[in-house]
Amino acid sequence: MFFKKQNIELKTVKEIEKMRAAGKVVGEILDKLSEIIKPGITTKDIDVFSEKYIRSLNMIPAFLGIRGVKYPFPASACVSINDEVVHGIPNASRTLKSGDIVSIDMGVFYGGYYGDAARTYAVGKISDTAAKLLKITEQSLHKGIEQALPDNRLGDVSSAVQKTVENAGFSVVRDFVGHGIGRALHENPQIPNYGKSGTGVKLLAGMVLAIEPMVNVGSCEVYMLDDDWTVVTKDGSLSAHFEHTVAITKDGYEILTKV
Repeated sequence: MFFKKQNIELKTVKEIEKMRAAGKVVGEILDKLSEIIKPGITTKDIDVFSEKYIRSLNMIPAFLGIRGVKYPFPASACVSINDEVVHGIPNASRTLKSGDIVSIDMGVFYGGYYGDAARTYAVGKISDTAAKLLKITEQSLHKGIEQALPDNRLGDVSSAVQKTVENAGFSVVRDFVGHGIGRALHENPQIPNYGKSGTGVKLLAGMVLAIEPMVNVGSCEVYMLDDDWTVVTKDGSLSAHFEHTVAITKDGYEILTKV
């Protein structure tokens, strides 16, 4: 059914069960990638591993062929390195090296519903600044999720993310946001990573949200490369990205992409 005032679809228990199955696979892949991400592998290796895993379970990579500004996305996983914020295109000639951080964002389509999640990994030994960035970005995601409760407001989620990030001296990307998810990969409502608590859409049981902080060491400003997909920080600073698909239930919340 739809929460008509905001055109937000509320999912049934059975629908959330299907999304849980898709989300579980995304979570499993992100866990397994932590074992293979190391200096010397290519970003294409990551994509190939992810797609094979998804298809081995008779599921569909959600990102492959998704429409962009000019071109469909050509891979199953977005692989973004260092100053790349989101939507990096895997490349067989691009090799990870010690000191890099790499963000993997992917989705799965199963039984008519989507799961979507992202994680940023350390490649070998990384700098103290990079390690702090990863820690704070993941922490901000969980602080946001803790506010995804029935009768809270969407601004409570956004504000929790923003405060966690800015209190640590980093900045949240404002040009890209989280989103509702279900029968479409991107649904209402949009979920900014900044905002004022107590404002915005009222959260209801049955809403399913893809909450995804994108956090920069430097300025929040970003721009898109000529490939019409890859988004990078304007000042060249490091960026990290963490995401979970979260269902709001009558008792609280459930992270559908957590293994």
